[in-house]
Amino acid sequence: MKWARCCAIAFLLIAATASLLAGVIAPSGYAHQFRELPDSPPSPQHWLGTDSLGRDRFARLLYGTRVSLLLAPAAALIATMLAAIIGGSAGFLGGWYERIVMAATDLFLSLPWLFLLISVRALLPLNVSPVTSVMITFVLLGCLGWAAAARVVCSDARALRSSDFILLARAGGSSGFRLITRHVLPNVLPVLYAQFWISIPVFILTEANLGILGLGVSEPLPSWGSLLRELESYSALTSNIWLFVPLTLFVAVVSCFQFLVADREYAA
Repeated sequence: MKWARCCAIAFLLIAATASLLAGVIAPSGYAHQFRELPDSPPSPQHWLGTDSLGRDRFARLLYGTRVSLLLAPAAALIATMLAAIIGGSAGFLGGWYERIVMAATDLFLSLPWLFLLISVRALLPLNVSPVTSVMITFVLLGCLGWAAAARVVCSDARALRSSDFILLARAGGSSGFRLITRHVLPNVLPVLYAQFWISIPVFILTEANLGILGLGVSEPLPSWGSLLRELESYSALTSNIWLFVPLTLFVAVVSCFQFLVADREYAA
């Protein structure tokens, strides 16, 4: 399946490059309104037409892709770092500390955090800036998405705690901090790397759910969630087939991430 993995990587690189070059590919900008052309069909000037406010859909698709492809990995990095610190320390130290941390982790996994995200976003002022809204959204995703990865890291760290090389290092006088940074952490890096890649599509899907509900990234900054909200109108879909382009790209990107994760787990 190496060729399929290469195709997935190539597609993600093309999507990321196009989103980063959005200002060159679609110079009109995501917020510029062509007031004389609301809901216009695709044309040489507007490849995907314009929305109800006269904004270029192709430009908004590129900028929305940029938001997700840049900030979802950032949120995944936050979640992975928290999982490494919390789960790794719990598995290595063991005892009452591990029991408390794992109980807190179980509590995190049992709570419906999507409703918390919705509540927090709903409490923000209506005039909050788009940059603030997108930062709050993805920071919350990162801070709330560590629990599942922490359990995996804790299990690996617990297994390493009684391994021979850890016992030898401890007998040689290595401190607890040195044991964690020089011996435990390098051995759980593959697990952290896998959890990082698993989290990216999860956070992209979560942001899209919030955006569809109108609680994701604030306007006029686009995101996949706000773009997918246009699919709510069945009458518009039947006559404007190009409205499915954001959905197609969204499914393709998430599928590529999932394929890379599955391929890596199969190889492992």
